[in-house]
Amino acid sequence: MLLMLAALRFLWNATRGHRLRPWRSEYLKWRIETYSGKKAESLQTKEVLHFLWQQKWALLRFLRWTGEMESLKKLSSRGYEER
Repeated sequence: MLLMLAALRFLWNATRGHRLRPWRSEYLKWRIETYSGKKAESLQTKEVLHFLWQQKWALLRFLRWTGEMESLKKLSSRGYEER
C-alpha cells in the first residue's frame, strides 16, 4: 500500500503542470530521453505513450524502487531524530 502511494506521489510530482496530459511533461520527456536516448524535444504524444506501454514493467519496478527509497529515507530521519 505504501509503495503504491509513493509511486502515485512520484507521478503526481513528475507531471506537475501537465497532470491531465502527462505526455506533455518536460520532466517525463527528459526522463525518457535519459533512459532511451530519444531526443526529448522531438517526442510526440504517440511516441511517449508507446514508450510508456513498451517499458511498463521497468517503469513499475522504478516506481517500486522510489517507494522503497522514500520509506528508507523516512526511517533514517526518524532514527536520527530519536538520538
